[in-house]
Amino acid sequence: MRLLIVERDETLNELIKKSLHEAGYKTDEAYTIKDAKYFLDIRHYNLVVVDANFGMSELFKFIDYAKDIYPLIKIIVISDDVSVESEIKTLRMGADDYIKKPLNFDLLITRINVALRSGKESQIKIKDLIIVKDEEKIIYQGKETYLKGKAFEVFMHLARYPNQVISKEQLLDAIWEEPELVTPNVIEVAINQIRQKVDKVFKIDTIKTIRRRGYKFCYPKE
Repeated sequence: MRLLIVERDETLNELIKKSLHEAGYKTDEAYTIKDAKYFLDIRHYNLVVVDANFGMSELFKFIDYAKDIYPLIKIIVISDDVSVESEIKTLRMGADDYIKKPLNFDLLITRINVALRSGKESQIKIKDLIIVKDEEKIIYQGKETYLKGKAFEVFMHLARYPNQVISKEQLLDAIWEEPELVTPNVIEVAINQIRQKVDKVFKIDTIKTIRRRGYKFCYPKE
């Protein structure tokens, strides 16, 4: 699981990074909102830790930007402002949690674990297509098929972001623990399995190849 840290203070950014790595998370670090948006454009993240010190206006724009790209992403705001009013305002604007400084890193990790746990869906339902996570099963109009391993994870990941183009690199980074150790060809193998085990069985099209860009989940058709 990869998280994004958005904190302009280099020392605090490094401390958060160290804490998350010790907890088993992978991270990228941004020091500006502009850099954070760049990372969101090229990689998929499960959660973002962002400091409120960029200013409320920039913070809210960033939350909207992140949630627009990835509706399921979790955003935890850390802040020097201990007022209840700021906490309420931030949560109302789309943040999933608000943690006051000075940071207790054990609390931060606990809040991250809780946020990610609450974001885990057991199934995805799109019209009459149901993807059941725990059973690696796909149901369509009462008919069932199974898709195992990484192919199922690729299928479910694409289904989370329908009609969004996702590159091979983004899929590798989101699903494989050590993406640098595998080649992009594994994605092609997974897509072929999806087309054989799902599309061919149900006689529908779920994955569209976007030449030189990646793939997108296209069921039902736009």
